Amino acid sequence: MKRSFKDIISSEIPVLVDFYADWCGPCKMLAPILKEVKDELGDTIRVIKIDVDKNQSLAAKYQVRGVPTLLIFKKGQQLWRQSGLVQKKDLVQILQSHQ
Repeated sequence: MKRSFKDIISSEIPVLVDFYADWCGPCKMLAPILKEVKDELGDTIRVIKIDVDKNQSLAAKYQVRGVPTLLIFKKGQQLWRQSGLVQKKDLVQILQSHQ
């Protein structure tokens, strides 16, 4: 059964949401960074990717104007947001500050 976006972001652990597009160069550069962040932080975070072309209503709801846009949610609350490429060490630091 597929969980809804609302269920996923209501998690007790921080959920990093990557709004991306297949045609976006910086999004492709961000993918391996997100994998490294997940590998480093393991089960203390969750990472999900949302394709803005396939999920336009969700992108509109969160006012995603450019990709990549990263958001962090915990217990349904948006805690952080940034557009553009973010370096691994910065992302790790930001996520750890929200645990």
